[in-house]
Amino acid sequence: MKPSTLKLLALISAIGLAACSHDNGFKKAPPAVQANTNMQLAIEYMKLGKLASARDFMETALSQDPGNADVQMTAGIVYERLNEMSKAERAYSTMYRLGKGDPNIQNTYAGFLCRTGKAAAGEKLFVEVARSPLYQTPEVALVNAGVCVRGTGNLVDAERYFNQALAVRPNLPEAMLQLGNIEFDRGEAAQALGLVQKYLAVHPASAEILWLGFRAERKLGDTTAAAGYARRVQTEFPNSEQALMMRSGVSR
Repeated sequence: MKPSTLKLLALISAIGLAACSHDNGFKKAPPAVQANTNMQLAIEYMKLGKLASARDFMETALSQDPGNADVQMTAGIVYERLNEMSKAERAYSTMYRLGKGDPNIQNTYAGFLCRTGKAAAGEKLFVEVARSPLYQTPEVALVNAGVCVRGTGNLVDAERYFNQALAVRPNLPEAMLQLGNIEFDRGEAAQALGLVQKYLAVHPASAEILWLGFRAERKLGDTTAAAGYARRVQTEFPNSEQALMMRSGVSR
């Protein structure tokens, strides 16, 4: 199964959330402080799905502190969610320029490159991030590189990156899931199921891993086991994309 959307790790985890304050103290605060608060509010509204409000706070933050890489990153994320891609690209490019040498910034920019059809450039940047002594989780960048190249259909290099990530952090859940999906895409349902079982032995279940288990068991002809995975998806993750696909009769 090819992913319907490119899932990249740690996109905005470095940005925190804060309560809103509109008192006189806030109005008198330096522009950079006001921008940080408005940026955080933009993120909060975006998480609530209120993109118009997110845009308003984000654009206010941009006007207050355009030289802040985190503000530019937030602008890129909001504009991308709004599908205003030229504005998103400008914000992400500015973020990258301002944060040159920061591996977290590079990781975010590489993700944008991969999502916008520039997989080779994104892959190269993810590899640089993974090798950076300043980046504390190289396995994340390696998984991202694997997801990026897998989106182009390059399963060989994707598998290599996921295995490299597992060499850094054994049993990394996203790498295990991705390898299982690659095995399934290759028609190796038994190997995919083995990775599902290994995953569930060391990690809590996710909708994605149960979905893979459901499809692998069905491919192998065990309808009873497949039904068990299906029940778990519907019971434990009723609002997930996978549960919705099952209710809609989609079985890809």
